[in-house]
Amino acid sequence: MPRRPPRGFKVVRWLAVTLLAALAACAPLPSGQGRGALWQPSPNFDQRRPNFVILHQTTNDNAATALATLTNPQRKVSAHYLIGRDGAIMQLVDEAARAWHAGESWWGGNTDLNSASIGIELDNTGDEAFAEAQVVALLALLDELRTRYRIPPANFLAHGDIAPARKVDPSRLFPWQRLAGQGFGLWCEMPLPAAPSGFDALLGLQALGYDIVVPAAAQQAFHRHFTGSDDPAPLVSAEQALLHCLLRKKVSSE
Repeated sequence: MPRRPPRGFKVVRWLAVTLLAALAACAPLPSGQGRGALWQPSPNFDQRRPNFVILHQTTNDNAATALATLTNPQRKVSAHYLIGRDGAIMQLVDEAARAWHAGESWWGGNTDLNSASIGIELDNTGDEAFAEAQVVALLALLDELRTRYRIPPANFLAHGDIAPARKVDPSRLFPWQRLAGQGFGLWCEMPLPAAPSGFDALLGLQALGYDIVVPAAAQQAFHRHFTGSDDPAPLVSAEQALLHCLLRKKVSSE
């Protein structure tokens, strides 16, 4: 027969449990823990998984100047990667962390692209062709990111795509067709079958992902990315056909 606990055992046990709870409550809380909460760690979590890649240009003459800006605490701007004209890749922010590169943005209803994306800065003034070594390095990095996070082709975007009223980068000289040929972005070769009768190009831009609050800005961003111009005019019939084709490709790639 089991021995009965000595008198006072339950009281002592209650005091011990109470003391341990009090000590746990007084222990330093982990970063991000709610004030006053009792820390009970769970193994059931993981890091954020980025679902977009946003490409930028630095608008600087050299990578050193861009690096100084992106690491200056007073400027409050950063990116996960900076790629120089010579193809050198510098990582500035851990991929699991939220870099400050997208700013006020919108794509397909997502208003916080910083939290859902990897930001890549390309050292370029905005008036020059993108260097071959830089593009080769970018393609290799994009291939790593696609493999690591399973990012769909439609989610490789320009800063100007997600903030059309504020940003124009990368410039119209960026080789989007070359990237799309390797699965980083959407592309359709013209000429194409006409868009269906009654096709609304502005709503089509919104369906692709653009913020159409400022129609001219959305149209200009589309032209910059897909036609190599900075034209803010409404889409003509051939461009509507292109937009319709891109929408179909987006659906098939998701």
